Amino acid sequence: MEDCAVSFWIYIGVMSILVGGAVKKFLAFHIGAMPSVVVWLGATLLVERLCALCMPAVLARLVLCVSCWLYFTWATPKPFLPVEDKAVFITGCDSGFGNATAKRLDAMGFEVFATVLNLDGEGAKHLHRVCSSRLTLLQVDITQPQQVQQALLDTKAKLGMRDLWGLVNNAGLCVNIGDAEFSLMSNYRGCMEVNFFGTLTVTRTFLPVLRQAKGRIVTISSPSGEHPFPCLASYGASKAALNLFTNTLRHELEPWGVKVSTILPSAFKTGQSSNTEYWEKEYKNLIQNLPPSLLEEYGEEYLLETKELFQSYAKTANEDLSPVINTIVDALLSPQPQVRYYAGPGLTLMYFICSYLPLSISDRFLQKQFVQKKVMPRALRKQQGLSLNDNNNRIKENMNNSNNNSFTKIID
Repeated sequence: MEDCAVSFWIYIGVMSILVGGAVKKFLAFHIGAMPSVVVWLGATLLVERLCALCMPAVLARLVLCVSCWLYFTWATPKPFLPVEDKAVFITGCDSGFGNATAKRLDAMGFEVFATVLNLDGEGAKHLHRVCSSRLTLLQVDITQPQQVQQALLDTKAKLGMRDLWGLVNNAGLCVNIGDAEFSLMSNYRGCMEVNFFGTLTVTRTFLPVLRQAKGRIVTISSPSGEHPFPCLASYGASKAALNLFTNTLRHELEPWGVKVSTILPSAFKTGQSSNTEYWEKEYKNLIQNLPPSLLEEYGEEYLLETKELFQSYAKTANEDLSPVINTIVDALLSPQPQVRYYAGPGLTLMYFICSYLPLSISDRFLQKQFVQKKVMPRALRKQQGLSLNDNNNRIKENMNNSNNNSFTKIID
């Protein structure tokens, strides 16, 4: 009985630290988005249940040894692989994540092949000015297979007998600023061409050299590819296709020794997200191309509010891109990179709510946290007898409160 009591208190004291830490690290490695509180709750319940069985001293010691092994296996950070002689190909380096990643990897000693849409653009000039001679700029439109193939030939020619260690699929596009019904088909096709088919083309083209090196594939995706954010149907659909392709590829390349990771960022200020002229142009294009009957049913004021909400989001997005860049580095150099990385604030809560709570709650959460629409479509207002003045007052109120809204990731 004394052994039983000793076992109990040893188990309570040590297992709470070792098993809790190991389980937390283990689940974070495989699931990533599960909040710490859930992991700790599970570990606590496990400890309570096992202790209730009043394990014999021998069994307690055995479990303690296993717990120590789990802790040091999963909870202890492992050193990065050496950077020496490693080369990485990055798409979409004109700005944003791609540009910042190219600079970081070049500073670390990687040989970097950075693709841009325009070699004479500001992003390309900036990279040429601040990076070392190890960085090679390539003008590539990933929607053009011939240009992607030429980029492979140029990369292989520069590397010679050396291997290409990593591919960072960063290039992306978001041109959607409205509900699924009135989003232009050109927006759906444009997002699919860049975010899915373009990334697919690059990945398949470079796979032979990556398989040879037993290297890494890192793809920047989006939470909107997994959760139904309002007004992001075209963008989210393209990212959903990309996520499924990447996950399938991960299984298929495991026997080849190629490790595949997906990065899901939260809200960051990149690309055209803070360009007011861009949003104005997209809005005018939408208005001009909508069928008159559809424009009448929704109302221009409804579309205007959506554009203003997107612009407000852009102003609140995080300008510090380091959380995403850090995950890219980890995916490239960690001996055991994570399958999924959740980069940036707000994602843990969002994934917990969307994964474990009823749909009625998760849907309301996404609607409230992303675009807090207050303007109703014109046809619905007529049905409910609301006046245009009432609606305009809602627009003003919504714009005044927009800076206080918290948004969860949208665009690359």
